[in-house]
Amino acid sequence: MADEHHREEPKQESLIEKISEKIPGVGHHDSSSLDSGDEKKKSSSSSSPPPSPSPSPMKSNIYRLFGREKPVHKVFGGGKPADVFLWRNKKTSAGVLGVATAAWILFELLEYHLLTLVCYILILALSILFLWSNASTFIQKRPPHIPEFHIPEKPLLEFAAALRIEINRAFVVLRDIASGRDLKKFLYAIAGLWVLSIVGNWCNFLTLFYIAFVLLHTLPVFYEKYEVQVDSFAEKVHAEIKKQYAVFDAKVLSKIPRGPLKKD
Repeated sequence: MADEHHREEPKQESLIEKISEKIPGVGHHDSSSLDSGDEKKKSSSSSSPPPSPSPSPMKSNIYRLFGREKPVHKVFGGGKPADVFLWRNKKTSAGVLGVATAAWILFELLEYHLLTLVCYILILALSILFLWSNASTFIQKRPPHIPEFHIPEKPLLEFAAALRIEINRAFVVLRDIASGRDLKKFLYAIAGLWVLSIVGNWCNFLTLFYIAFVLLHTLPVFYEKYEVQVDSFAEKVHAEIKKQYAVFDAKVLSKIPRGPLKKD
């Protein structure tokens, strides 16, 4: 029986092989499908384009007020003065603005003189401290703690260096305007000085300084909050000014005779 069983197995195997040979796609279906899958993966990997390099950072073409390329905080130096102007610390900014307002009220509205006011304040402070120090032994209280005041060297030098850079930059601009190279800058300077002279007739230097101080504490924070709207409006105004200047240049400035400029 065992011999007959071993004889039937090769017959069944040979019968299956014959059927698989007659029917296409049955015998080597699994191996061919695996091979085709591998070929598809290879072809897809070979035909896929190489990864594109990351785009290099480019400057945005969005119009910015005064052509700035840095955030507003960086424009003001990025330090404590910028924090004060942009109200990063509301208590400090409000305190600075309050002191400036109080000084303007004393000197402008109440018409105090600076030297007189400083002397009155020093007389009052020294008298209180002197009496308190001498009376502390009688009233059995500690004498007042008078701190040591000194001006730090580093911030003062940084302020002086920054002020020197801005003054030198202003001298360069004034020299460039006076040399007659740029008519547009000359007209802007004349218009700005004319407007400043009109404002000077309305108020004195202290009031003008206070107005500029208040604007420094209000306009930058307003611009930082509504940056998109302000830049969009400024772009329209700038385009209109350029358009009107082109008309003025074509009708008036181009007809003015000018001599050759000397090179440096």
